[in-house]
Amino acid sequence: MKKTFYYNFFPTKAEEEEAAKSGSSDLNLPVKRELIEIRDFYPPPEADPANPWKIKKIVNNTDVLTGKLVLLQNDVFEHIFRYWSLDICNQVVKGNKVYTAVWDLTPETNPIPYQNENIYFGKGPRDTYILGWLDVVRNAKVKSRDEVGLYWDQKTGTFHLKILRRGV
Repeated sequence: MKKTFYYNFFPTKAEEEEAAKSGSSDLNLPVKRELIEIRDFYPPPEADPANPWKIKKIVNNTDVLTGKLVLLQNDVFEHIFRYWSLDICNQVVKGNKVYTAVWDLTPETNPIPYQNENIYFGKGPRDTYILGWLDVVRNAKVKSRDEVGLYWDQKTGTFHLKILRRGV
């Protein structure tokens, strides 16, 4: 099942009455949204074993200095939330951290697993999401302008990450 936001633009009768009591003639009530599951008419694309990196990003200074890799909402919904349960997705959308594991596959012969309080997934500012990857940044010597690839591995229930190209 695919996850998406359901936006409710119409106020309830109680909200309308409350606005009327406060003397507001203009109903500028906030738009509510709720995370829901919908039937996925198009199955997720099969992972290409030669190039499984669904999310690619050029790392910036903020990603390195804070130890938080900022990901776009569309990438998260298409390539991560699609495989997670609605309950876990709702936890993240509501601002909670979900602790997870990250496998750094940069050294192809000897992948490095990370799983501790610095490795988590959570909500970021303005409809972005964050992968806490502080230990990966330190150990792999990630720098600004490096290109990283990332995907959620369903079989292991972990993130797989690789430095695809080193910046200059």
